[in-house]
Amino acid sequence: MINPERNLPLSIIISMPIVTIVYVLTNLAYFTTISPEAMIESEAVAVSFGEYHLGVMCWLIPVFVGLSCFGAVNGSLFTSARLFYAGAREGQLPAALGLVHTDLFTPVPSLIFTCCLSMMYAVSQDIFSVINLFSFFTWIWVGMAIAGLLWLRFKKPDLRRPIKVYLFIPVTFVVSCVFMIVVSFWAAPFECLVGSSIILPGFPAYLLGFKCKKPRVVRKMLGEYRTECLNCQKLLVFQLFFSRIEKF
Repeated sequence: MINPERNLPLSIIISMPIVTIVYVLTNLAYFTTISPEAMIESEAVAVSFGEYHLGVMCWLIPVFVGLSCFGAVNGSLFTSARLFYAGAREGQLPAALGLVHTDLFTPVPSLIFTCCLSMMYAVSQDIFSVINLFSFFTWIWVGMAIAGLLWLRFKKPDLRRPIKVYLFIPVTFVVSCVFMIVVSFWAAPFECLVGSSIILPGFPAYLLGFKCKKPRVVRKMLGEYRTECLNCQKLLVFQLFFSRIEKF
């Protein structure tokens, strides 16, 4: 992004109202066309809306919804991969996940690891349970990240902050995240309990393996001896070879 200090806030200020207005107008269009009983019985309200207005062209709705989902997954995939990459660089995850492509600087091992996790989630036959679990994870960690920024605002007020907003905005966002977490527990308690059982062991693992002095076994698992990194580089050498062929 060119000039992120100016363009990043500007893009958020422009995009969020547009998305909100379009979303509200879309739902109003649903309510003016489809009865509440038909909405309850419909498996996909947007498809029912398209069948009513578009006729033989109703296939456009699922196609564009699929394209939208693909774009969202693409952005989420690259973001999540860089989270694993940053954790590996900090010594919190295996060092092999901190490797990058020699030309493109892309964290290829982290991308592969993220793809493997995604395929594990896709094994579930109940897609709604996966959505609830993923939403629960998202609201918890995003809320904690923004709460951490608030803590730094008061704990370290002299840090350089290229982009600064009024405290009302992050506080409102954190409160909204807490609301979404509570609603998730109320709507899908089983999935949230499963998510909590996955998250909670990470706290003692972080304290014992990162804050305290790591035992030799833990250091070996994280790849501090670089053997795992060398093996990962050998495994991905074909990817580099084919990328150079493509350039040629």
